[in-house]
Amino acid sequence: MPTLIRGSRTVSKPPLFLFGFSRWKSYMRDWFPENEVIFGCVNAWPLEFDLYWKRRILRDPRTKVLAWQYKGPPKLKEFCARHGISFHYVEDGFLRSVALGALRVPPLSLAFDAQDMYFNAESPSDLENILRTYDFENDQPLVRRAEAARQQLLARRLSKYNSGHSLDIAAVYGEKARKRVLVIGQVERDASIAYGCATKMTNNDLVRLARQENPDAQVIYKPHPEVLKGTAEAKSNPELVRNIALILKQDISLADALETVDHVYTITSLSGFEALLRGIRVTTVGCPFYSGWGLTDDRQPNPRRNRKLSIDEIFAAAYILYAKYLDPVTKTPIEIEQALDVLARMRAEQMVA
Repeated sequence: MPTLIRGSRTVSKPPLFLFGFSRWKSYMRDWFPENEVIFGCVNAWPLEFDLYWKRRILRDPRTKVLAWQYKGPPKLKEFCARHGISFHYVEDGFLRSVALGALRVPPLSLAFDAQDMYFNAESPSDLENILRTYDFENDQPLVRRAEAARQQLLARRLSKYNSGHSLDIAAVYGEKARKRVLVIGQVERDASIAYGCATKMTNNDLVRLARQENPDAQVIYKPHPEVLKGTAEAKSNPELVRNIALILKQDISLADALETVDHVYTITSLSGFEALLRGIRVTTVGCPFYSGWGLTDDRQPNPRRNRKLSIDEIFAAAYILYAKYLDPVTKTPIEIEQALDVLARMRAEQMVA
């Protein structure tokens, strides 16, 4: 077991158990240098957890536990609560990297939640509680900070992944002669759809809905970057909606894809929020964290969300109060302003390379 030497005393680091984390996510040690990070079972094997991991977890009263999404053993959260052990779900944050997560690039940002995954519309999360209860009116410095960070994000044309090619979007979309609707494709097996959309909805279904509700518009379908790169499988074939929409064949940066767009349709994608940041109307078929606060055209109501919020208040909650950031070079915690600087620098270096 790793130790810290303090004078003449040998002090063990508090254990931090990680469940459901793929082995390539060893970068988690950079996030918790003060802990002995122990990777538990990757898959949810109840027998292994019962026979081995429970006893290990209970050895040290300082133990904490993290689970990647819902990939930990069944009832892990309940087990930790029963024994008074700190537990959090973990997921990529909203400013992740200059490449897709499927390419195993460490994230610049992570989201930690003690209640539930922020994309699960069925139950409240720490993020939803912030959005529901935080007194933004009496914290105007935070709102102004959020506005400044949002403007920086837009000026630098940054987004969650920053992996797409930058190009002249007019050459792709053609001359704008009518309303322009962009349909955001997702990885259809993604947990955010499974837990965030009450009705069965494929990407092709979403394209058909956008066409039905906008019969005179130019409808453009942007498949998910991982589908375009072949690192994720598509359940619905884009070719089946080619007769009603323009299908984008290359991974275009989101900032470019949103240029000249009047209306965005999404199931639960963060791209819908990034469209809101740019003042674009957004229809959400599912219930992502940013819907239900008065800014989106919601097709799945959420009775817990009974408050009107501004775009900067939602941005402040998600990107400043909720998400955490780590400098990939110094391995030290940073704030969103520094994270935007790092992302812009990394993208510039990648373009030169």
